[in-house]
Amino acid sequence: ERLGWMRREAGVALLVAQEKLAEEVAEGGEVVVLVDGDKAEIEKRAKTNIEVEVAGENLAYVLFTSGSTGKPKGVGVPHRAVTRLVKGVEYARFGEDEVVLQLAPLTFDASTLEVWGALLHGGRLEVYPAGTPTLEELGRALEEKQVTTLWLTAALFEQMQGRQGEALRKVRQVLAGGDVLPVGRVRERVAAGVLVNGYGPTEGTTFTACHRMEEGEEVGWGVAIGRPVENTKVWVLDEWGKEVPVGVWGELYVGGEGLARGYEGRPELTAERFVPSGYGDGQRLYRTGDVARWARRGVLEFGGRRDGQVKVRGYRVEAGEVEAALVGLGGVREAVVVAREDGAEGKRLVGYVTPEEGAAVSVEELREGLRRKLPEYMVPTAFVVLEALPVTANGKVDRRALPAPEMTDVRRGEYVAPRTETEAVIASLWATVLNQPKVGLRDDFFALGGHSLLATQLVSRIRESLTIELPLRTIFEAPTVEALSKRVEQSRAEASGVVAPPLGRMERRGEPPLSFAQQRLWFLAQLEPTSTVYHVPLIVRLTGALDAEALAFSIDALIARHEALRTTFGVVDGEPVQRIATHALSALQRVELRGLSPDSIDVEVRRHLEDVVGRPFDLEQGPLLRTLLLTLSEQEHVLALVMHHIVSDGWSMGVLVEELTALYSARVRGVAASLPSLPIQYADYAIWQREWLRGDVLESQLAYWRRQLAGAPRALELLTDRPRPAVQSVDGAALPFALGRALSDGVKALAQREGATPYMVLLTAYQVVLARNAGQDEVCVGSPIANRTRGEMEGLLGFFVNTVVMRTQVKGNPRFREVLSQVRATTLEAYAHQDVPFEKLVEELRPERDLSRSPLFQAMFTLDSTPKSSGHAMPGLSLRPVSV
Repeated sequence: ERLGWMRREAGVALLVAQEKLAEEVAEGGEVVVLVDGDKAEIEKRAKTNIEVEVAGENLAYVLFTSGSTGKPKGVGVPHRAVTRLVKGVEYARFGEDEVVLQLAPLTFDASTLEVWGALLHGGRLEVYPAGTPTLEELGRALEEKQVTTLWLTAALFEQMQGRQGEALRKVRQVLAGGDVLPVGRVRERVAAGVLVNGYGPTEGTTFTACHRMEEGEEVGWGVAIGRPVENTKVWVLDEWGKEVPVGVWGELYVGGEGLARGYEGRPELTAERFVPSGYGDGQRLYRTGDVARWARRGVLEFGGRRDGQVKVRGYRVEAGEVEAALVGLGGVREAVVVAREDGAEGKRLVGYVTPEEGAAVSVEELREGLRRKLPEYMVPTAFVVLEALPVTANGKVDRRALPAPEMTDVRRGEYVAPRTETEAVIASLWATVLNQPKVGLRDDFFALGGHSLLATQLVSRIRESLTIELPLRTIFEAPTVEALSKRVEQSRAEASGVVAPPLGRMERRGEPPLSFAQQRLWFLAQLEPTSTVYHVPLIVRLTGALDAEALAFSIDALIARHEALRTTFGVVDGEPVQRIATHALSALQRVELRGLSPDSIDVEVRRHLEDVVGRPFDLEQGPLLRTLLLTLSEQEHVLALVMHHIVSDGWSMGVLVEELTALYSARVRGVAASLPSLPIQYADYAIWQREWLRGDVLESQLAYWRRQLAGAPRALELLTDRPRPAVQSVDGAALPFALGRALSDGVKALAQREGATPYMVLLTAYQVVLARNAGQDEVCVGSPIANRTRGEMEGLLGFFVNTVVMRTQVKGNPRFREVLSQVRATTLEAYAHQDVPFEKLVEELRPERDLSRSPLFQAMFTLDSTPKSSGHAMPGLSLRPVSV
């Protein structure tokens, strides 16, 4: 729609295009020349220059800018304006030895400077591929192409100077503008090379005034826009059209050879903005709408906009055009768009709308609707839906009273916390780049205030933190933490040559095999059949009116839903297999303790709980889930759920509580529970793992661990006050302590600043302490990982958890941040290779056998971040955990 309007306004009669693009842009009324499809015909034509008389007043191009009436306006730029911009100028050096990078889109008037600054002097023009580059890509391009002249918007200049200063240092002259330049970055640049601060509206052809700062020049507290460029005249006038004294603010008017012809096809608008001059030769002047003043040193200083036009990230935006587009979406009665500076990225557009009566307006619909109508830089980063717009006493919209957008205005639904380490790192990076306190899985980067420049920052930080290269377009294609994390994991898998096949319902030929993790526990159970080490208990005290029948029904429904709870283990041809019963193997055991004295009740509760938790499981006979309900009184009960680890893990316990609560609540209300269907069962995962993780795939994963653990210390030699037993036992104790809120908050803040997670910070501290205590330069620490790397696994009960080895070196007394950076990289690499079962790793690496120590590591670090119940209480009951 916008493109069609511009073509009609410009009177396009001829379209030159590639064949694949012609159909998208051709309207049918113009002559179309296909540079590829018509190539043979074109080559038959004469190759001599066509004799065409072109005068300075002839039209060179029409460039469209945002318009306050809701439609773009086409600025007609003549040939004289272009030549005046780059020929015989002093603000910059152009010559045949200059290499100019064409980075600006052709629809942005900075491209005029780039293209003709090079070509009209015989210089070299390096054309950058379409699309916004990352900072690193641009930095590499500057060095590889040996660019000597570069134009940047103010925002991109700030980022490049901050993160690619070395690459920028090699550019002889940098020109920047489009907004106020940050003084700190200007000082950094001027210390290393030439910087030109350029000011100018499109109607004045790229530059009206420039302030050239030579290398080593002193920079004050503000950056002037300098003096008019050659063949350009400026006046600072008051509201009556009179010149203001030096030091007094007024509106800036532009005249001279750089002036555009006006707005093509818009004579009324041309007459409004291009006004007769009462000065000099009486030619027209363009009213910029910008506030400026003459400083005493004879240079211009910029003071911002006077009207509703704003500069956002170097682009000029008429708020009226965005407002008109909003009202045109349907369902919107009124719309106001303002530029605010209270967002993460400085100046940003915020849209305020009131819906038509009876209409429902969603922020997402507004954003998507505008993206179809307007370019990205004109789409507000935040929206606020109001019942009515605030007005002043005279009935005008009170823009100062418009509220700042809250997180709820930009967040997609309710906050959802990251689940994996990759998600946590990316959420932390987003929070830093967007200046948000926290970012959730479903949050949209652009809805939270992100844009292309902030996206380049994000890509850079992802490269530093995750050591992975992502093209900038990935942020636009996967704009949520969840989606981007999947892309990162996919890229990691592709880089390691290990891409897993789809996980779905598997064909079952006979009884399914055990997963690798299950096989290890099954083997240990054969060695010690009476061991209770791998019992996983969940015990809660229920206070309130309990419906015991509904609870029993819910437990049976849970068992029917998950095959893992109906599984026992047998042996076929010497190999262990899963045996899955078709009906429930467990029923709720009930014990009445009502009527006993309080002391007797306590004794009986403890006896029953110690029995249900401490009685060994029979993996062959089952069941591997025990349930016990102790009734203490009408209002007091104790529920115990005990599972063997071979069919459960920590994540599973969260799923169990969530689903049991949902099943019980639905049963009590007399409705069907609305649990999502399970895409797979645990046995499908075991078959899939066995079929995938073998041969070359297993070898490529093991190769990483061989390299990572080669030469690792054999043991952690901690200083202890007792001799080590000859055979390791599982006897131990727990010592609880709290870090405190201040230290916990400090850990989180440090993690966010360093592009890490609290887990990485705490693991680093733990390893540093172990290394110092053991007097070792490096340590290996084990750490459990949920190993639920695919969405199909998230809602399953089963034994997925794996153990990875984290090796860290502290040679040379490094700073903590340096060790943290190492741990961050090690953690993410370990997680990228987490599919190798720990038991396979031990089998492959064959560490020296020592019955007094566990292999590969002797200290573990666990951060319990597995999903917990969402807190939905059972109707009429309060739940309190009980420990045994």
